[in-house]
Amino acid sequence: MVTLDVRTQRRDQFIKLDSLLESACLAQQWNNGLLFVFVPHTTAGITINENADPDVPADILQVLDRLIPWTGPYAHAEGNTAAHVKACLMGSSVTVPVASGKLRLGTWQSVFFCEFDGPRNRKVILRFLATAD
Repeated sequence: MVTLDVRTQRRDQFIKLDSLLESACLAQQWNNGLLFVFVPHTTAGITINENADPDVPADILQVLDRLIPWTGPYAHAEGNTAAHVKACLMGSSVTVPVASGKLRLGTWQSVFFCEFDGPRNRKVILRFLATAD
């Protein structure tokens, strides 16, 4: 198991993790198998989506803000209910195939860390299951 540190800069932010994940695969000599990527936070998530157009992550954040506004008639006393709901929608883990130490994502795909309550210092936990191929 490997833990990566991610520093976010804004309250809502998508951070592309591909290079960090491939660097971890290289350092650990994880060549062929499945990479499990887990975010151990309740106000952050992870997703796989388009990497070619930076407007796509920006649009996703805009839509989430319209659907789940930061202020509302929420009961949670800490004041970050919207971040919790957004994290639930994104999810806390993804699984990515790895071949020859490289992520086997689609042409336009990247793995994004999704911050909804930043800026913060965050963790991403990696676990690898090696396969024979």
